[in-house]
Amino acid sequence: MGKSASPERSDKPAPQKQGLDKQVARLREQLRRHEHLYYVLDAPEISDAEYDSLMRQLQALEAQHPKLVTPDSPTQRVGGKPREGFQKLAHSRPMLSLDNAYDEQELRAWDRRVHELAGGQPGGIRYVCELKLDGMSLALWYLGSRLERGITRGDGSVGEDVTSNVRTIRSIPLSISGKALPPDFEVRGEVIMPLAAFARMNDDREAEGLSRFANPRNAAAGTIRVLEPNIVARRRLDYFAYFALDAKGGGLFPRHSQALAALAKAGFKVNPNHAVAADIDEVLAFIHKWESRRDSLPYEIDGIVIKVDAIALQLELGFTGKAPRWAVAYKYAARAG
Repeated sequence: MGKSASPERSDKPAPQKQGLDKQVARLREQLRRHEHLYYVLDAPEISDAEYDSLMRQLQALEAQHPKLVTPDSPTQRVGGKPREGFQKLAHSRPMLSLDNAYDEQELRAWDRRVHELAGGQPGGIRYVCELKLDGMSLALWYLGSRLERGITRGDGSVGEDVTSNVRTIRSIPLSISGKALPPDFEVRGEVIMPLAAFARMNDDREAEGLSRFANPRNAAAGTIRVLEPNIVARRRLDYFAYFALDAKGGGLFPRHSQALAALAKAGFKVNPNHAVAADIDEVLAFIHKWESRRDSLPYEIDGIVIKVDAIALQLELGFTGKAPRWAVAYKYAARAG
């Protein structure tokens, strides 16, 4: 039998590969959507069994066709060998702690200082009030809309690269679509352990003869530095975003409230219990409201964070040696026992 003429070369993928690419992309999009519904919006549409079935389908296809695996695939949240340690990385700009106010008098004194330093603002100064989650600060770097690094606060200037553990937190997107944020950006937020996950973990530890963690904050901080990502995944940490920065650590929006809205639109979990206050009296009303509702929340809070909303004014107010002048933490009294 003689050789047939060589067909013209084509850059188009074979129909079979095109179909496979579409199938994998469709499964990934379904899984990302259901992860967002469950872990961010707390509004699941399918059962755990249905979700697991979709995940198994994607895992099987990627196992058969390893070249189709991408770093932001839902199958890649947990994997790899246990780490031997964590690399140190410098922050784009310092992650500073906040000054504290413990009563109304101290909070009003802070408000007066803000107004004095601002030199009078037409229309007054607006504040954003947010629940002060009792967890651990964490920075996320995204490059090309994909999660690149997760870095602990550390000493504020240098933190530890805990990316492999961060990837297991399902409320943290592995990739971002849409135009709410640029392709390269940084998110800062708080890693917490919800009360239900904390109770379950301590029960498991007690059954294994291990000591119980004292509180959810210590549990979250200890878990994020565990060298085995599979253990981190089982402990069900959560993440709330509260800052959006450009790749160099600068602001992205004229107002902090706009940054929170953009983060939520981009798919991050932003605490819905925040508000813009027109003056310090509205701030105090927010503080008293949530102090009385504190025990109804599914996570621990230890106060309220108050920030100047206008980013230009934040820059004008600047920082002391250790804290921003444009933000303060109002601390609730510690619970008895």
